[in-house]
Amino acid sequence: MIVKQQYHYYLVAFFGIFLGSQITEGILLIPYWQSLEASDFYGYYGEFGPSIGRFYTVLTIIAALIPIFFSIYLYKSKSKGLFYSLISTVFALLFVACFYVYFKGVNESFYASDYTSAELNQELIIWNRWHWSRVLLELISLLFLIFAINKDRRDIN
Repeated sequence: MIVKQQYHYYLVAFFGIFLGSQITEGILLIPYWQSLEASDFYGYYGEFGPSIGRFYTVLTIIAALIPIFFSIYLYKSKSKGLFYSLISTVFALLFVACFYVYFKGVNESFYASDYTSAELNQELIIWNRWHWSRVLLELISLLFLIFAINKDRRDIN
């Protein structure tokens, strides 16, 4: 039981690190991007965009897989936490879908320097809104993951 409870803590801790990194992006990176002139932004994005993308891709994939695999585990163990874990999974799939619905295309436009200065300023405002919407989905997913873990822990005791 101790190992299983430690496992729960690792799931929440990793997901929390992911969510914290997303909040940090929203608080630090996006305002910095918005402060840059278009040419400076495109230079910055061209240089650092690939490493930022790789960093967030790995974190996002792992974070999204946590509720999916936890749901499978809870299903097999017939835990009462399954319902909450499935809700967490739905929100995880939604925050991943945001990338394909919006971020992928816009990020590619950033690499291609497709926007004029005025268009870039407007797009970064939209990007920021999408980002915080996605953070909300991630937070909801984490909360339901915690509910699922709490319910599963009650099943253990």
